[in-house]
Amino acid sequence: MHFRFALCALVVWASGLLAAGAQVIPPPMKQAPTAPKAGVALPAPTKAQDSARSENLVSDTKVLRRIDSLRRANTGRLEEIQAELLTLKSGSADKRRERELVTELDALRRVDSLRKARSRRYIDSLKVNAKGFPVVPHDDTLFYVYTKLGPFSPQERAQLTEEKIKRLEKAAFFSPDSLRIYPSEQSTDLMYGEQVLQSISENDALWHNVSRDSLARLHRARIIEAVVQYKAQNSLLNKAKEIGLTLLVLIVLYFTVKYILVFFRWVGLKLASKEGTWFKGIKFGNYEFFNEQRQLSSVLLLVTVLKWIVVLLAIYLVLPVVFSIFPGTQDIADTLLGYIFNPLKRIALAFWNYLPNLFTIIVIVAVFRYVLKAIFSVKEEIRAGNLTIEGFYPDWANPTYQIVRVLVWAFALVVIFPYLPGSDSPVFQGVSVFLGFLFTFGSAGSLSNIVAGLVLTYMRAYKLGDRVKIGDVTGDIVEKTLLVTRIRTVKNEEITIPNSSVMSSYTTNYSTVAPTLGLIMHTGVTIGYDVPWPQVHQLLLAAAVDADVLTEPAPFVLQTSLDDWYVAYELNFYTHAANQQARIYSRIHQNIQDRFNEAGVEIMSPHYRAVRDGSQTTIPADYLPKDYEAPRFRVENSQGEKE
Repeated sequence: MHFRFALCALVVWASGLLAAGAQVIPPPMKQAPTAPKAGVALPAPTKAQDSARSENLVSDTKVLRRIDSLRRANTGRLEEIQAELLTLKSGSADKRRERELVTELDALRRVDSLRKARSRRYIDSLKVNAKGFPVVPHDDTLFYVYTKLGPFSPQERAQLTEEKIKRLEKAAFFSPDSLRIYPSEQSTDLMYGEQVLQSISENDALWHNVSRDSLARLHRARIIEAVVQYKAQNSLLNKAKEIGLTLLVLIVLYFTVKYILVFFRWVGLKLASKEGTWFKGIKFGNYEFFNEQRQLSSVLLLVTVLKWIVVLLAIYLVLPVVFSIFPGTQDIADTLLGYIFNPLKRIALAFWNYLPNLFTIIVIVAVFRYVLKAIFSVKEEIRAGNLTIEGFYPDWANPTYQIVRVLVWAFALVVIFPYLPGSDSPVFQGVSVFLGFLFTFGSAGSLSNIVAGLVLTYMRAYKLGDRVKIGDVTGDIVEKTLLVTRIRTVKNEEITIPNSSVMSSYTTNYSTVAPTLGLIMHTGVTIGYDVPWPQVHQLLLAAAVDADVLTEPAPFVLQTSLDDWYVAYELNFYTHAANQQARIYSRIHQNIQDRFNEAGVEIMSPHYRAVRDGSQTTIPADYLPKDYEAPRFRVENSQGEKE
């Protein structure tokens, strides 16, 4: 009866423990990370963050303390049962009581095992987000504090441990053997003499997945190592060694800089002695870009710049060595070296990572170059007349190739753009949009000229060497581009006309049909009504004689008007030399004057009036008879008699 009652009470008590544990301990979360490694310092948290983190850790510690109180109660009952079992075995044998105690002992052990498992899962769940407070006497983190102990929060425990370790470092005599571990029922203490450096609880051990003794030994080893290292670094002998090394480095730097300067001075003298042998000037065509003296001066300037770069680099590389000698300035040395090696490392790593894109760009460029070579071969065949395409003229080959080349490279740039470094960055895209905006609005007039140049090219209005008249400008085409057309007049004046102005004006081309049908040139004279028109026709046709005037088709004469005092005649003749119009007109005019003067026919332009009786003729004296005299005035009276 007593056994059954005790067993029921034990089951009810164990059920209450399990229920309490179920209320306190949340379900397990994802696997927590391992504890931070020693020597890895966390960034210093702000005060607000520390207080919030300390509050969270204190709250978690309260839960662990409630779990630990159940453990202590179980431990006390286990000790009582074990003591009573020893008494029963040594005294009278009460087998029933012994069986009851053994059953209760097994139940307590199962409950304690379940408690430990759930405590472990709860702590592992806390490790996911919990961050302990580091114990950092100087620059190196020794360990972290996660839990509360007694009235002290985790942050206060970490700060107190730091202060005690610093007092050990300043002690005149430090013996590592004096730092001992003293285990007790509730904690394991690290003590130096009578001073407790740190107390390690069961919860501290659970945080690190080790026993209290193992964690205490680990912390003891790290504290001893930190104190010994600090004393070694700050001893008088070590200070003397550091000062000596610093002086040695400075002496080496002095002689290094000295001999660098000597070496570059020798290089400068050596180069100066080679003037006229090594340095003979640099020419681009007929222009002398560098003479001997200027070339030597430029090289000496580069040597001087290189000299000071080497000197400054030597000084910069020595400074980290000097700072690394003293532990307190080690961070400065690392920072100075990082200024050089970190950018170089990033550049090398970025270049290595960019190599696949670079090879892709090279392949794309190679493919498009071969495409352009194929297009160029087709263009040359069309230009030479070997390949004929209906409706496509040979003089279109070059401008069409230029347009196609621009389009091909534009398409290649579009394909390459995603592989350019930084092409997906907002800054790169913003600059691209800005440049496009400037190009669009800043080149509106140029774009209109380019479009007009393309239209003129495919209109075939003129070509190089043609004699044209654009607006009121007459001359030969000497250059035609996408933007402008240049004309050289008969007076050797070179006039530049924007293509948009050419498009908005009219163009007369004298050379288009001159090589085949011949250009019809014409000039006019006015002759009085007293001269028979067949004679005038004969004289004009006789004057149409020149080396550049064609006999077939033959020249012809037109009577263009019958004015008050004279008849207007127009001489028309053919020529293939459209570019020689001024010379041909001058020669034909000379011939007209000669023929008419020889025939005694006066040319009545410009017009004038003359009284024939008593007036000298307008024909030059060379063409008149030697006995020629101007006629006298004839006057008749009213009876018709002459006087």
